[in-house]
Amino acid sequence: MSVAGRLEGKVALICGAGQTPGETTGNGRAMALLFARAGARVVAADRDLERAEETVAMIGAEGGHASAVRCDVTQTFDCVGLVQQTVGAEGRIDVLVNNVGIGGGGDGPAHRASEEAVERIFDVNTKGAWRMIRAAIPEMRNQGSGCIINISSLAAFGGVNMVAYEMSKAAMNRLTTSVAIGNAKYGVRCNAIAPGLMDTPMAISGGAAARGLDTETVRQERNRKVPLRGQMGTAWDTAHAALFLASEEARFITGAILPVDGGAGVRIG
Repeated sequence: MSVAGRLEGKVALICGAGQTPGETTGNGRAMALLFARAGARVVAADRDLERAEETVAMIGAEGGHASAVRCDVTQTFDCVGLVQQTVGAEGRIDVLVNNVGIGGGGDGPAHRASEEAVERIFDVNTKGAWRMIRAAIPEMRNQGSGCIINISSLAAFGGVNMVAYEMSKAAMNRLTTSVAIGNAKYGVRCNAIAPGLMDTPMAISGGAAARGLDTETVRQERNRKVPLRGQMGTAWDTAHAALFLASEEARFITGAILPVDGGAGVRIG
């Protein structure tokens, strides 16, 4: 299916456009590649500049336009600087994607999760998105348009026994609706995508390493939990949902939390 022209002339700033090393493609990289194929000028931001540069090289090899910038979303200075650098280089920001997220490392049930884990995960997942939104909103208001896409998770609705991660994604959903209603009159839209069980490096390779299992065992275990054909989604499913929300086809959609989960949320609900 051709996506050419759907974001023609748009500037898309994607935070978390690198990815964890692994066998498949991550959400951030897939969105960056797909947006570039749709005609967007992509700014690929990541805490690991080398990984963002890998994404940019892939876009360049396909004839797209992209640049890489290092940004740590836990640092306000970095977030403000990223927005300023993007506007300085490209003239505007049409789409902001908040895709940075972490889990693990002391997370668990409420009575076992460490305070350090809760603080760290919230700082990255929720406050990181908030810092980027706070930096970008004035530019979007001034230009009278803009689209913000937050990458949430099915974990916001269904327990995965990781209370810090679950709370951080539930808070991101409320951040999404708050920003949507607060900026609607300025022509700025804000929506979230809630992926379910996805075959991405962070989920598979990272999960296998954390549990001491091989990746295929983890993959099959996760596949069995998905109602739709017993098969996980991929980063490209997330990317196509994001492309829709970023495009003019979604011009009347704001404040939505879009599940991309193969029906897993229905079963939980």
